[in-house]
Amino acid sequence: MHSGGSVPGVVEADDLGTYVVKFTGSAQGRKALVAEVIVGELARALGLRFPELVLVRFDPAIAEQEPHQEVRELHAASAGVNLGMDYLPGARDFTPEVAKTFRVDPLEAGRIVWLDALTANVDRTVHSSNLMVWPTLGTVPPRLWLIDHGAALVFHHRWDGADPEKAYDFRHHALGHYGPDVRAADRELAPRVTEELLREVVAEVPDAWLAGEAGFATPDDVRRAYVDYLHARVRASASWLPTDFPSPEERAAEEAARTARTQQGRPDWLKRVPDLHGKPAAEQDWSVHLG
Repeated sequence: MHSGGSVPGVVEADDLGTYVVKFTGSAQGRKALVAEVIVGELARALGLRFPELVLVRFDPAIAEQEPHQEVRELHAASAGVNLGMDYLPGARDFTPEVAKTFRVDPLEAGRIVWLDALTANVDRTVHSSNLMVWPTLGTVPPRLWLIDHGAALVFHHRWDGADPEKAYDFRHHALGHYGPDVRAADRELAPRVTEELLREVVAEVPDAWLAGEAGFATPDDVRRAYVDYLHARVRASASWLPTDFPSPEERAAEEAARTARTQQGRPDWLKRVPDLHGKPAAEQDWSVHLG
C-alpha cells in the first residue's frame, strides 16, 4: 500500500484471513508496533471499534518478485513476527468531506477523543483522521473504525521526561466539531482502565519488540513502565482532559489563514494547481487507507 510512511502490505495468511501488515523493518521502528498493540487492544477492551490484531510470521521470499527495491529491502528486514490488522474491504477514509454528512454521537466522539488524550495520540486530526467508515454497502449502517496508532504513546520515546499529567493539543482533532462529550467519556471509561486491564493489554506485545529498551533490564520491566505510566495518567485525567474545541467559524478562519500562509511566496503557476484534497466527495478515490 502506497499510503502511509510505514508502507504496509495486504497479506493473505494461512488462516485464510486477509490483513494489513505493518512490518518490523519499517522506518518507524518497533515502537510504532508496540503503540499499535497497546492502544488498539485498549480501544477494543473499552468497546471502541478497532480491527482485530494478529501476529503474522512473514517470510520475505513471499514477496521476492516485488519490483520496488525499497519495498524488497523492507521485507528482507522484516523476517519473522510482524503485526497484522484485519482488512476492512471497501472501507473509506473519514475525510473532511465525509465528515460534513456523517453523524457521530457526541458521546462516541468523546470516547475516541478521551482514548487519544489518554494515550497521547495526537495524530488523529482533521487533515489525517486515521478513521475509517465501514461497512459502506448492505443493510448495516456505516460506523466509524479506528486505525493507525503508531504515533501514539509519544512518552515512550523519552521515558525520563514522561509526565502523566501532561496535556496535549487536541483542538484540531478529527471529531472536535461533533461536540465530543469527553467528561461523560471520562466518567464512563476511566474506572475501567485498571492496572489489571493494562497488564493484560501490554502482555500482548511480543518480547522481541521490547527487548533492548534503554534503561530497562528485561521486557517485563518495560511492560511495568507502560502499565505504571498509563495507570497514573488515568488517575490524572483532570489535568489533561481536552475540552477546548474550536467552533465551526473558528475552524474556518484558521483554515483560511493556513491556506493563505501556504500560498505566500508561491509563483502564480503553482497557485493555480487544483486542490486535489478539496474536490467533491463524488470525485474522491475511496481506496482503502490503512496506513
